[in-house]
Amino acid sequence: MSTEGRFRQAAATARRVWALAAPYFRSEEKWKARGLLAAIILLNLAAVYMLVQINDWYRVFYDALEKRDQPVFWAQLGRFAWLALIYVVIAVYRFYLTQMLELRWRQWMTREYLQRWLAGQAFYRMELARFTPGREAADNPDQRIQEDLNLFTTYSVSLSMGLLNAVVTLASFVGILWSLSGAFGFDWRGQHYTISGFMVWMAVLYCVVGSVLAHYIGRSQIWLNFRQQRLEADFRHHMIRVREYSESIALDKGEPVEHRNLGERFANVLANSLRLIRAQKNLTWFSTFFGQAAVVFPFIVAAPRFFSGAIQLGELMQIASAFDKVQTSLSWFVESYSELAIWRATTDRLTSFEAAVSAAQQQGSGMLHPEAGAALAADDLTVALPDGQVLLAGQALAVRPGESVVIGGPSGSGKSTLFRTFAGLWPFARGRVQAPASAMFIPQRAYFPDGTLRAALAYPGEPGAHSDAALRQALDDAQLPQLKDRLDDVDAWSLRLSGGEQQRLAIARVLLKKPAWVFADEATSALDEDAEQAVYRRLVSLTKEGGGALVSIAHRSNVAGFHDRRWQLQAAPAGAPARYTLAA
Repeated sequence: MSTEGRFRQAAATARRVWALAAPYFRSEEKWKARGLLAAIILLNLAAVYMLVQINDWYRVFYDALEKRDQPVFWAQLGRFAWLALIYVVIAVYRFYLTQMLELRWRQWMTREYLQRWLAGQAFYRMELARFTPGREAADNPDQRIQEDLNLFTTYSVSLSMGLLNAVVTLASFVGILWSLSGAFGFDWRGQHYTISGFMVWMAVLYCVVGSVLAHYIGRSQIWLNFRQQRLEADFRHHMIRVREYSESIALDKGEPVEHRNLGERFANVLANSLRLIRAQKNLTWFSTFFGQAAVVFPFIVAAPRFFSGAIQLGELMQIASAFDKVQTSLSWFVESYSELAIWRATTDRLTSFEAAVSAAQQQGSGMLHPEAGAALAADDLTVALPDGQVLLAGQALAVRPGESVVIGGPSGSGKSTLFRTFAGLWPFARGRVQAPASAMFIPQRAYFPDGTLRAALAYPGEPGAHSDAALRQALDDAQLPQLKDRLDDVDAWSLRLSGGEQQRLAIARVLLKKPAWVFADEATSALDEDAEQAVYRRLVSLTKEGGGALVSIAHRSNVAGFHDRRWQLQAAPAGAPARYTLAA
């Protein structure tokens, strides 16, 4: 890559980092954030000032040792005790306030990211992006919000304060080293040359060479860290899926397959970890050698002046201390390269997550949103799949209050997708849809949060919004009398209840909230015939009392008997603009 290309890449990275970091310091918490940041900066400056004082102490203390000046020796020990105490206090509060800033920043960013991810069903459209050609999906949003935000805030604060400390330390000690190092003279081709501040130039040369070598040795760690985070998240996600579907896997005796799948994912984790360890080992070889050589380098360079008597032992030790501070400051890039690689990979992952959220929000602003109305109606409705295949084209539909409709058709013909369109979820639909506001959808597999049964039943409303009598009546009407006395039991209900019980609990949720319109997507497929008829009688009665309608997706004939009309999805003839037509 050319120098101009590298500059553009660095500028783009800086813009991405600024776009991620700046909002917190302009948010409603900006004064707390800026105050903490200012305090940390002041403490860093104070710490550097104390290091300057300790550097001066080196000269006086070692001169006293060389001269065997006992009073000065003991006086300097007392001075050092005060300097060390002040430095310790500064270090402790610098650590504490840094941790507080990282914690508050992470809290704010997590709250903002959760809000953006969940707002307007963006999280749902981001999952659909995995099946949409031309759109890059953000893998494992949970990991990016939970882990990447933590890494970003932690490393952003630590690296920026480390860089600030390095710059201030360099500015503070370079003058000291310049004045102490003297001039270096040499003859070359009959001419005498003198280099002022020789030790400073040696430190610069030493660190510039080290930084360039560290970059070329360790640059592979950036993409390896990016890949490591993704592979770790994939491995964890698959284990969560095994836990969620434990019963299905056990019934199918799928343990060997899951063991193999998990083993393959973990093998990928280990393989990438091994490559990352090797890359870190190579950088550790260099950085350790670089650091150890820096210990003796100033003594080697300054030794001739010491043995000639030009400087005393105290000045030699002060030169060594100042050189160490200058060299450490200039070597910040070398010493922090591994952390920079992790931070860069985390920044890239958060940037791509930001782009995915923004794309999902933009897609949501341009998608079909049903208009509020007293009935269900669709005009010139076209529904497609994420890959562009058209399921229905130019369809006109209508359901009036008091009616009940059952939708039938072959699997994969778009029945559930039609429901998603009515709910305003499906981004690949065009046309005009009117839907009633008082409606509830019962999906094929309902979601129940872990916690109390009353919270699972009232979801997404507040558990306290319904009386115990109303909750128990809903369970009774949904054929779940055995759960009436367990309202305050805490459990993972998606795992505790059978498939039929979960479907009845989802129906109990509807009966509790009494919407006028109900859309049921295979909502009783796991129930026996008697239970199915009982709950459907309650749903029909509920919608008629509320002046709404019942719209169901079902294959069973006994369910069709509870409906007045039938919509049938049929394969369209060859050459038609869509794969299916809807006979209403």
